[in-house]
Amino acid sequence: MSNVARAHIVLFIVGVFYAVNYIVAKGIMPEYIGPSGFIFYRVFGATALFWIVHRFISKEKIAREDYPRFIQAALFGVALNQLFFFNGLNITSPLNASVIMTSNPVLVLLAAAVILKERITVFKVAGIGLGLAGSLMLILLPVLLGYSELEWKAGDPLGDAMILINAISYGIYLVTVKPLMNKYEPMTVIKWVFTFGCVMVFPFGYSQALEVDWANMPIEIFWGVMYVIICVTFLVYFLNVYAMKTVSPSVVSAYIYLQPVLAGTLSIALEMEKLHWIKLLSAAMIFSGVYLVSIRKSRPSAPSPE
Repeated sequence: MSNVARAHIVLFIVGVFYAVNYIVAKGIMPEYIGPSGFIFYRVFGATALFWIVHRFISKEKIAREDYPRFIQAALFGVALNQLFFFNGLNITSPLNASVIMTSNPVLVLLAAAVILKERITVFKVAGIGLGLAGSLMLILLPVLLGYSELEWKAGDPLGDAMILINAISYGIYLVTVKPLMNKYEPMTVIKWVFTFGCVMVFPFGYSQALEVDWANMPIEIFWGVMYVIICVTFLVYFLNVYAMKTVSPSVVSAYIYLQPVLAGTLSIALEMEKLHWIKLLSAAMIFSGVYLVSIRKSRPSAPSPE
């Protein structure tokens, strides 16, 4: 199996983790843990896991001159990204959050073009557009046609703004961390990104973290918290940087379009929703968009020596 194929399998697994997270995290906050307190446990728990694993698999150290880039990656990939997403999702509607999050691949594509000088190809533009159209169709068309049984919720302007800041910050993070991946091992990069991120989220989540009543927390909620820490944070962030060893930030971000499809598939499996032609068509559009973004223009082979 090629490295590119492994990267796509890894990114698909990441999409599954994220899709399940929408269901799990929404059932935990704010009743059991406040959004900022949740981020506190999420970041500190994942950081501890990164340090433990790194100790056994690598002795790699980072150069002092790279500290600014690691701090920048921590700011956009851990602090701003996670704090604004959880706090935004806490006060706005999931529908609004889903729509706004689909802007992430576009933001990554623009950031990669500016920061990394990555060329914007016709295939990437077409793929981003196709994925965006499929995702918006999945979210909005059932409501517009009257298929949804849920009431339309306008959401909250402040919450929507927080989700947009999250999308922008995560896009900048994916582009920022790419050069670090070319120099260091994936586990080394993510360990130090989260280490710096711990310092940043501490003052925002400390008070809410102390308010959690762990003694009276239902066991299923406890395991939900563990799922967010281990799967949605520790594994997802590591798998993303692992994939970026092979594919570009634009490809990684394009997989965000899979989340509505995977979440819908999970809902159907749990008999929370029924299969519909809109879901099938949007899924086909999203997968096609991801494929177009991942296409690399083949380089002409070097002439053989005579």
